[in-house]
Amino acid sequence: MVFWIFGYGSLVWNPGFEYDEKMIGYIKDYKRVFDLACIDHRGTAEHPARTCTLEESEGSICWGAVYCVRGGPEKEKKAMEYLERRECEYDSKTIVEFYTEEDSAQPALTGVTVFTSTPDKVNNKYYLGPAPLEEMAWQIATAHGPCGDNREYIFKMEKALYDIGHEDDYIIELANEVRKVCEIVNSGIQKEKKLIGSAHIPLKTKTSSPVKIFSLPEAVVAVAAD
Repeated sequence: MVFWIFGYGSLVWNPGFEYDEKMIGYIKDYKRVFDLACIDHRGTAEHPARTCTLEESEGSICWGAVYCVRGGPEKEKKAMEYLERRECEYDSKTIVEFYTEEDSAQPALTGVTVFTSTPDKVNNKYYLGPAPLEEMAWQIATAHGPCGDNREYIFKMEKALYDIGHEDDYIIELANEVRKVCEIVNSGIQKEKKLIGSAHIPLKTKTSSPVKIFSLPEAVVAVAAD
């Protein structure tokens, strides 16, 4: 028995299960999109994170890593059980061909499993759908869950793809927009801290001016509360 699983998101840098072989390569006619909600790892039900899934796109290629599990049904079952718990927001498993050489017509592997999600908000409760870049960046920059910040997820993905020598322009663009939002958020928090740190009871004098109260945007206050 041989089991192959293709990772295109966090599995690229953190497989989390015992495997026997790893190869870098790509699958055809799919592209990464941040259209899937995560409410138990890097987000919550109240403020879901945005995580990566695949969208069918004729002519596109998606680079990542494929992992092989050998050793019989029990070992394969253990790996799959772990992956199903971890990838619980993905409602489908798709069988794909895996390539290692660029512009190759001959796959290196067939029968490779990849976790995907149905792009349908009615049948898939975790599907968020596309959104403007800035809107996605604000959601990613401010979401937080038991496993950490949503922004850490995209920054690690950006680095992982760089490390395997196959950067994704979409990921780079979104990560850079998230950085801009983080700067805005951090700037707002620092201003709030300065205001709190300098607060005092003014003496009653004839020349005293009324105290001005500043408020932060709701998104910034939400991050400060985390």
